[in-house]
Amino acid sequence: MQLKRVVVTGLGAITPLGNNVNDYWTNLINGVSGAAPITRFDASKFKTRFACEVKDFNTDDYFDKKEARKLDTYSWYGIAASVQAVADSGLDAEGIDKNEIGVIWGSGIGGLDTFQNETFAFAKGDGTPRFNPFFIPKMIADICSGHISIRFGFRGPNFTTVSACASSTNALIDAFNYIRLGKANAIISGGSEAAINESGIGGFNACQAMSTRNDEPSKASRPYDKDRDGFVLGEGAGAIVLEELEHALARGAKIYAEIIGGGMSADAHHITAPHPEGLGANLVMTRALKDANINPTEVDYINTHGTSTPLGDTAELKAIVNVFGENAYKLNISSTKSMTGHLLGAAGAIEGIAAILAVQNDIIPPTINHTTPDPEIDPKLNLTLNKMQKRVVNVAISNTFGFGGHNAAVVIKKFNP
Repeated sequence: MQLKRVVVTGLGAITPLGNNVNDYWTNLINGVSGAAPITRFDASKFKTRFACEVKDFNTDDYFDKKEARKLDTYSWYGIAASVQAVADSGLDAEGIDKNEIGVIWGSGIGGLDTFQNETFAFAKGDGTPRFNPFFIPKMIADICSGHISIRFGFRGPNFTTVSACASSTNALIDAFNYIRLGKANAIISGGSEAAINESGIGGFNACQAMSTRNDEPSKASRPYDKDRDGFVLGEGAGAIVLEELEHALARGAKIYAEIIGGGMSADAHHITAPHPEGLGANLVMTRALKDANINPTEVDYINTHGTSTPLGDTAELKAIVNVFGENAYKLNISSTKSMTGHLLGAAGAIEGIAAILAVQNDIIPPTINHTTPDPEIDPKLNLTLNKMQKRVVNVAISNTFGFGGHNAAVVIKKFNP
């Protein structure tokens, strides 16, 4: 069977660095941090009192007030990013066969705001169950993909992947595979997350996973730095329109890049910690390269998972050296989480967009906040520290790894007809 080629024809973003793709990318390449003190609730008693919040998001731009009340925050962000991506792609034009367009979304947690608000309200009551009739439909992790399909009338494959922080990269790989196997003409993919609330901050603090650098939030996310002390929680959404090449060309769509492969693996090691030697990361990149049918020497840039945790950063970089050999020292590596924070299930979506735009624009976004080299990290690696770098980027890889040992990597290439 001849596999079909898959290209990117639309992008949308709601992020801590901006509520559209242009603002997100501009702030990303200029090294802007999205971290600041939490405004959503009184965090004064929490170990971590800052996060990378979405700023100035106005639901009126996307929903009427009645509709907005029926949606969790994570769905607000996901639908809004999808509206942008569909408009950017032109898939909302007349004459498009909506039976052949799907939605494959990713979220690690789903409607945590709704779950928290409803259970808090019940706990404060007299025990009489008074739950909002939209409690469950707002909360469940698959509902955002359902809303996106309803919004546009897309009747193709529709589901949500849940693999913690690897969720939206798994969604992208699933979408890629469905299209190249001929099961859809186009798929809206990506992911959304909104976990900046008491439960999210408190829960991750209890895991001892987050930075507690409360005196300087904008410098707290510092991947690869010797003094890193955990990730910074982020929120938002990224939407990517994947489309079969001939379908895109037939309608004159603009093409950002081509998706040429994806890999998946498991650490099979620990529920939260990565394998110390990066065995799962090694395997996922090896599989992604094999699926893309390219050699390690062809890769120019890796957008790493790079969460700013002591164990995770070193394990991933060890894996890169193992997989890429001497070429590891010729390619660029960066962690855009240094600016956006960690969007959990939406991380792969916005980082996939960063990798796509790096390929399109030949610009590597930086890893900011690096001041002190870590002796455990190979100093010959080009971690794109503190400033963007310009270079030809023909091929990029975006890595995302999740609690439970889930690993996913997607390979993006410059489009050549």
